[in-house]
Amino acid sequence: MSDQAILRITREINQIQDSLDLSIAVDYDESDIRQVRAIILGPPETPYQFGFFEFAIRFGKDYPARPPDVRAQTTNGGSCRFSPNLYAGGKVCLSILGTWNGERGEQWSSAQGLESVLISIQSLMSSNPYENEPGYECAQSPSDKENMEQYKSKIRHETIRIAVLQPLEAALDILPNGAKKTPGDLYLEDDGSSDDEAVIHNTPFFDLRKRRFLWYYESYLQLIESESPFVKNGSPFKCMPFEHTNNIMDGHFDYPELKRRLDFVKDKILQETESWRLQGLQAKKDELGIAVNLQRQLEQIVENLKHHKNYSLDLNLVDENPFLWKLTYFGRPTTALEGGIIKIRIHLSPRFPKEQPRVFVDTPLAHIRVSRQGVLCYITDKAEDMRRHIEAIVAVLEDEDPPYDPRTTVNPEASKLFWGSPEDRKKYKRTLRRDVERSVE
Repeated sequence: MSDQAILRITREINQIQDSLDLSIAVDYDESDIRQVRAIILGPPETPYQFGFFEFAIRFGKDYPARPPDVRAQTTNGGSCRFSPNLYAGGKVCLSILGTWNGERGEQWSSAQGLESVLISIQSLMSSNPYENEPGYECAQSPSDKENMEQYKSKIRHETIRIAVLQPLEAALDILPNGAKKTPGDLYLEDDGSSDDEAVIHNTPFFDLRKRRFLWYYESYLQLIESESPFVKNGSPFKCMPFEHTNNIMDGHFDYPELKRRLDFVKDKILQETESWRLQGLQAKKDELGIAVNLQRQLEQIVENLKHHKNYSLDLNLVDENPFLWKLTYFGRPTTALEGGIIKIRIHLSPRFPKEQPRVFVDTPLAHIRVSRQGVLCYITDKAEDMRRHIEAIVAVLEDEDPPYDPRTTVNPEASKLFWGSPEDRKKYKRTLRRDVERSVE
């Protein structure tokens, strides 16, 4: 591969990593930049909603004259077909990749790149994936319509089981029922429907998955609550006309078990977050560089607040621990939080910035960016700079007119009001205002 091609791949990776796009994330093998891993977030309001779908991407020596090779990794060990275009064996049927005969103008061109490949794959995760199979675009018979709904139903179930829970359970070393321990950070899971087993490999996205899981936990619960009444526990998935042996989504419904596993994963992530406090105290005692770095960052932020006479924020360490920060936000005039006293905990990992902060709002707040568990959803453009994190936290709390984006609105009840009718929006503001007034009682 030419130096020019290597430079182009590097630039394309950096562009994605530097963007604030919540839909895709990439990482690469440091020994060979041609080997890339990608996560695609299942689009909101589709059966794939908030699933973490992983892909292995390999750039050939003739890139960009030819497209990269892309293989789906979220397949339950090669036993689950997540879409008519995403095969159980990992094949991704897409004209831009040359794996499907598309219409003229849909083929690969050197003007395209990694981001366009990932966006094209995400487009396959549509609200009605049944129609992606050629010959079914205009399906209108009663049986076709029934198949469409049943196909979406089993994708919703397997998105939580395979695209959310399995890799997190591997990362947290949790072995669900039927799983067997294997070397390294992976396990084999028997899905109860076949003899095939899933191998979950260690990936560079474990921290991303954990943080996002806390964001979307309530959305997963909401899906379980809405779907459970319409499926019988233990009932098998219906086989679709285009599914065949070894290329099928097989299994059965068990939402009670998914809920149990969701709760267990959540508790484990919270326990891990709390463990950072003790690890941090030890890091401080050992005078490790990360402890010194975080202490210095906090001191610089506090000095900057004083210099600019910013009295709306008070920032301190908890128990002199540089890995646990206490932020108090005093609601500024003309904002929805005016007059309130909002208390926030910022947990930092001894592996910061590789592991990003986990932020909790301790003050009850019916805010679209604060989950009912108190988890704050925010993003920053500079992961290693805690000042940027503090600025991003304040910005999302004060933002009264954000663009519609279900990926960042992590309180389903508050979001429904905020994006509902004018009367709903008024109710949201009244509820938030009541919480702000109670914060000073």
